Amino acid sequence: MFVQRVVAPDSQRESWTVLDGEGLPVEPVERYLAYLSDIERSPNTVKAYAHDLKDWFVFLAERGLDWQMVRLEDVGEFVAWLRRPPGARAARVTVLPSVEHHCGEATVNRKLSALSAFYQHAARGGVELGGLLTAWQPAGRRGGSWRPFLHHVSKGEPQGRRQIRLKASRKQPRTLTAGEAQAILDACDRRRDRLLMAVLYDTGMRVGEALGLRHEDWAVPDRQVTVTPRTNDNGARSKSGQARAIPVSVELVRLYADYMHGEYGDLDSDYVFVNLWGRPHGAPVSYPAVYDLVRRLIVRG
Repeated sequence: MFVQRVVAPDSQRESWTVLDGEGLPVEPVERYLAYLSDIERSPNTVKAYAHDLKDWFVFLAERGLDWQMVRLEDVGEFVAWLRRPPGARAARVTVLPSVEHHCGEATVNRKLSALSAFYQHAARGGVELGGLLTAWQPAGRRGGSWRPFLHHVSKGEPQGRRQIRLKASRKQPRTLTAGEAQAILDACDRRRDRLLMAVLYDTGMRVGEALGLRHEDWAVPDRQVTVTPRTNDNGARSKSGQARAIPVSVELVRLYADYMHGEYGDLDSDYVFVNLWGRPHGAPVSYPAVYDLVRRLIVRG
């Protein structure tokens, strides 16, 4: 099985699917991923779910299991299977305790979350399921006995809690020091790249939010930049579904003005970050172009 990128011919909307060994879509996964695309989940989110569910259906195929008849024990075996190196996942292969786990705790928990969401969607669609993947308990009560899988679909509004979950250490994100941020800015030899890095550092925007910025989003007199969810030609996306205004520094406003006068010039485009030296000229900068920029900056640093 493998994950395949797909593009809708009418809307050019990007999505992902899972294909079996014969190149045909895995039907239950295809239905769920199509649902995620229909409710406008990020293509990156759909892609992550596709990879997670691909692993689950590969596991089921190797064990000869029906996805509608799985038990809680099968999910436990799936966790152990994920922890094994890919070359040692056959049922008869013994793995020594000293062998490093292939998937970390956070990765396993993410895959279990995808699995839980997939089965919730299937149950709401009328699929009869035979296993216990999730224990459900009524709202406001602690403890309690086991509930049937997706008990909440037909009984009140209980709160769900996955019973299988690995204990993962909470990692705090590392932030750049002022000196490190300045070193990155100094390594940029173009105003556009310097402005992009400064926007990310000064505002805390995600890369997709910065790449989707338009000139109308800059309120220079008020020293504000507004992140506006919209459809962008470069596929850039805003994580939030609502617009939000972010106060910015005087230095960032000056960088924007320098970029507009020094490099952008008379170019007719709504986008702030555009191709000025590459092709197609004037098109909004893409994600791969930013990744290439970061790699160049690492080499220079």
